[in-house]
Amino acid sequence: MYKAKLAHNYQQLDLLFKKHHKDWSVVTKLLCGNELFLNEVLKLNPKEVCDSRIQNLKKIKKLNPDIQTVYIKPPSKRSIKNVVRYADVSFNTESETVHLLSEEAGRQGKIHRVTIMIELGDLREGIMGDHLIDFYQKIFELPHIEVVAIGTNLTCLNGILPSQDKLIQLSLYKQLVEAKFSKQIPWVTAGTSVVIPLLSRKQVPSAVNHFRVGESLFFGVNLLSHKLLKGLKKDIFKLYAEIIEITEKPKVPIGPLGINVAGEVTEIKEDDYGKSSYRAILDVGLLEISPEHLTPDDKKLEVINASSDMLIVDLGERGTQYKIGDRLSFGLTYMGVLSLLNSNYVEKQIA
Repeated sequence: MYKAKLAHNYQQLDLLFKKHHKDWSVVTKLLCGNELFLNEVLKLNPKEVCDSRIQNLKKIKKLNPDIQTVYIKPPSKRSIKNVVRYADVSFNTESETVHLLSEEAGRQGKIHRVTIMIELGDLREGIMGDHLIDFYQKIFELPHIEVVAIGTNLTCLNGILPSQDKLIQLSLYKQLVEAKFSKQIPWVTAGTSVVIPLLSRKQVPSAVNHFRVGESLFFGVNLLSHKLLKGLKKDIFKLYAEIIEITEKPKVPIGPLGINVAGEVTEIKEDDYGKSSYRAILDVGLLEISPEHLTPDDKKLEVINASSDMLIVDLGERGTQYKIGDRLSFGLTYMGVLSLLNSNYVEKQIA
């Protein structure tokens, strides 16, 4: 992780949200509970940290007991005790679960805060809008529960994009609940990385006052255009993998073709028959990352494929410029970083 780039992106996003009068929290689920990297995030002094693994929130509370933590998926029954213990806020869609949270919060002497997640079309977590009043009726008088927000997720499952109309719809749900029950809901948390581009277009209603940001912080990306957001930096994460073999080999495999360990059949290009190239074997494989999530920084190299623990790269015209022990560097996708950080076989460093 390149900490200077991370700090730059955090500062730029913080300025952006302050300009538009929005609060925001950092989503750390990408980091897979890595304490080295979590420490770098916490040094930035975010007000709130969100994660989808209770083990990660436990580590965050250990590193900084005072920071507000948010569990950003509906809790399972078996996790209720730890959710109340390590998450100040949790996302919820089932009234039965909120009842259990209330009972456990009572046992722990706490008030547990909840966000009600609303379904707006992406068909992941969220209650249907026409069930909202009934849902709120069941939970708003629970003794150890405080409803602090309503929210939604878009793009996460089926790629449904956010729009001004959907965000207005969510804002109206908030108004409906407040009018019906004479209760205030402080936050509408509908902002995620994919919603950031709508801010500059003035398409985010004022009622939507909270963002949860991970991907744009760690990758600097505009998730609508898939380009960099203005002023942000990319390549906060890089993979460096060592060359353990360099040999000139035929481009076409020799012998009958079958299915490889990944369940694939190699496709052969007609133009490759009779040709050879220098190939490098790198000390990383499918156990750590899938090849489609890698882009060599040396644009003249080509990632060929990987087995469980080795990656094959065609060095092309660079064949004589690399040697055993050299490290190749790669740009990474979100899923690539997630895979690497979830692997115990990859050394993690701060630069």
